[in-house]
Amino acid sequence: MTAAEGPLVVGVDSSTQSTKALVVDVATGAVVARGQAPHVVTAEHDSDPEVWWSALRAALDQCGEAVGRAGAVAVAGQQHGLVTLDAAGSPVRNALLWNDTRSAPQRDRLLDELGGPEAWAQRVGSVPAASFTVTKWAWLREHEPAAAEATHAVRLPHDYLTGRLTGGTVRGGTTDRGDASGSGWWSTATGRYDEEILAHVGLDPALLPRVVPAGEAAGTVTGGLPLPAGVPVAAGTGDNMAGALGLGLAPGSPVLSLGTSGTVYAVSRRRPADPSGTVAGFADAGDAFLPLACTLNCTLAVDRFATLLGLEREAVEAGGQAVVLPFLDGERTPDLPYASGLVHGLRHDTTPGQLLQAAYDGAVFALLKALDLVLDEGADPAEPILLIGGGARGTAWRETVRRLSGRPVRVPVAEELVALGAAAQAAGLLLGRDPAAVARDWDTARGPAFDAVPRDEAALERLATTLGDADALLRRH
Repeated sequence: MTAAEGPLVVGVDSSTQSTKALVVDVATGAVVARGQAPHVVTAEHDSDPEVWWSALRAALDQCGEAVGRAGAVAVAGQQHGLVTLDAAGSPVRNALLWNDTRSAPQRDRLLDELGGPEAWAQRVGSVPAASFTVTKWAWLREHEPAAAEATHAVRLPHDYLTGRLTGGTVRGGTTDRGDASGSGWWSTATGRYDEEILAHVGLDPALLPRVVPAGEAAGTVTGGLPLPAGVPVAAGTGDNMAGALGLGLAPGSPVLSLGTSGTVYAVSRRRPADPSGTVAGFADAGDAFLPLACTLNCTLAVDRFATLLGLEREAVEAGGQAVVLPFLDGERTPDLPYASGLVHGLRHDTTPGQLLQAAYDGAVFALLKALDLVLDEGADPAEPILLIGGGARGTAWRETVRRLSGRPVRVPVAEELVALGAAAQAAGLLLGRDPAAVARDWDTARGPAFDAVPRDEAALERLATTLGDADALLRRH
């Protein structure tokens, strides 16, 4: 850790598996203290929000005395999760997380009942996947009506933690346009909640939080915390929007994030509305948009293949004709919520290392297919892909992206970009500046660069053909 030159801020990343907190020097972007505490996630992909709060407090405590000198704080959180609170602000049940696809039947019904995919894309900016919050609320009303009836407030994960910091869990709850745009009931076209959709799924708009404009505080820190009481709390945002802030992302620069989920996104000035559902037309944390494609199966799925094969995750081999579609948890891109993993093209001479490489190829393939849809027309094809997330440090992941994309790659050295983006948002609030510009001043996107290599057209063709031929099988319930 380094000595601070300027005021301090705290950025929080509440992810699927843990909460991280960074204390950051506003003048330099240097991290002067950090903390982390784990979450508990059930096999059904849900989690107790009280655990997130305990993890946040533990992470702040680990930051030591520096956290007591912070001038502002912001929380970024996993997108799409459904948090239901009772009249006292306590969770009615565990939160349904983004990677819970049990609401796929409700998603299908909502699409049919409200005009189909194109109507949804034009209306809210995205064709809802089974990960979207609106589908989870529809599932809850159908399968757990007593829990829905007991709900006095509906929040996204970052909203819940921001509310705990400010004392506004039920009354005075807040969110931001970036995270709200992943709910399925907030419109990027109007900048408001869609009351017809809310009425259709039986959700009173009064149960939803106020959308805080960019640059405005959500409230101030209440007492009894390691943070100083009374310091401003920024609006916070979703994890992908915070990642974009953490990189200081400008339009035209693509990001590929390799974590529990895989994502590819870019900042855009045009409002996206993709009726195919491949690209989610999110808002960003400012006044622009963040078109994004997401897969449910990324690093964990490939690690599972490595375990099944008895290999270390880097033990890949070139060659062979095998194709792996690692859709172990259903899939969002492509939109196959009922799918399972598929292996095709095995021969007597197929090696375990080749099969593992095929799993990497399958995980990266769908994200790269969406790249052109995410970027604005006229974006420079020579612009490096910024490779982030836990997988970005892996040679096999990096080389797979290079080989299948044919583009240069840069791996930013900055770690914990979501928490760093939240810190940039807190710094922007403190200074009255654009948070992305603050992050660019911190030079957060610097890192080693890797030149483009010829694209592996044969592998791409095998993947595309197998995916097309297996469509009926992958859609079977």
